[in-house]
Formats: sequence, C-alpha cells, structure tokens
Amino acid sequence: MAKIILVGGGSSSGKTFITKKAIERLGNENITLISFDDYYKDLSHLPLEERKKQNFDHPNAFDWPLILLQISALKKGETIKKPVYDFNNQTRSDKIEEITPKRVIIFEGIMALENPTLRKIADLKIFIGASPERRFLRRLIRDHSERTNRSYDYIINQYFDTVKPMYDEFVKPTQFYADTIIYNEGTTAGESKAINIMTTLINSVLNNKEYPSD
Repeated sequence: MAKIILVGGGSSSGKTFITKKAIERLGNENITLISFDDYYKDLSHLPLEERKKQNFDHPNAFDWPLILLQISALKKGETIKKPVYDFNNQTRSDKIEEITPKRVIIFEGIMALENPTLRKIADLKIFIGASPERRFLRRLIRDHSERTNRSYDYIINQYFDTVKPMYDEFVKPTQFYADTIIYNEGTTAGESKAINIMTTLINSVLNNKEYPSD
C-alpha cells in the first residue's frame, strides 16, 4: 500500500513551494504530488461572474466524495483519473489527469487536514504556518501575476471577505491535528530550514517510519 502525507495550511503559506522543493531534493521516482485545488466542485454551469462570488475557502467548496474515493484508491495502489482545475475560469477544466500512485502520495491544500476520514488514512500530517501579513502579500502577488481576471480590488476583497475568515474558522484549527508544524515566514534562512524539515519528514515516510494517527 502507498503511504499518504497530508500537507495543510493557509492560502499562500508556502505549502506547494516547500513541498516541491523537498521533492526536487529527494527525486520524484517514488513520490506523487496531488493538489487539493483540483477537487473544487465543478462550477461550469455558472457564468464566470457568478463563479467569482463563490466561497472557495469553505470546506463545502470541495468534492469530498470524490476526494475520499480517489485517495483511498491511490492508497491501495490503484490508478485514478483526477480532475484538473482551471484557476483562470474558476472551475474544473475539461482535462483529466491519469495518476498511478508511487510509494508516497502527498496531498496538499488548505483543507488537507480538515476531514477526519482523510486524516485517519494518512501516514503523516503536516501543517505549514505563516503570519497573516505574509500570506496576504504572497497571495496578492501570486493571484495578480499568475491568474487572469483578478484585479487587485478583487483579490483584496476576496481575502477579507472569505479567505481570512475561513482560515480562522476552518483552516487554523486543523494545525492541532498535525504531527508536525513547519513555519515559513519567507526569509531565505527560514525557507531553507522549512525545506530541510519537509525533506526529512518525507524521507522518513519513504523509509517506513511510523507516525500516530488521531
């Protein structure tokens, strides 16, 4: 059976960056990385302006039956057909990605530690922490530079309307389910230390070190 690592934390805390850097060091021959974002519910039936009004930071924004079905299949070594999310159109794309699991599957996203069923099948749970100010600045820069149809006003309003309140209500409390919390404030030294810790943790799972489940 494959090993499952869950990586949670607030939006723009550095979950993807730190995880990918750690995988670069270890090599991806034995590691599959999956983003929680690909499991947002399909909103293609709504016009773009209506999609923009949705709360993407609430647990209900995600397709939990599909998440649990596919992550359970991956853990058993089964190949899945994963949806692919389109950030520019803010809904699922028409693409499907076939994923054949490797020895370790890393599932990362804001709600990675929120669901008790998902936590129970995980072999290691990690929370990435960063200050609200750092997360806000990273998100502002990222969404404006990498994603179309997002003005500064839209990004700022979304952050204070849904991102921050939902972080406080749903995401932040999940740190208490984590086996390890890694802090990532963005300094060169801090990022290097965070990547070192993540690399060590992933490597420990590759080498079959056991962690208690909640």
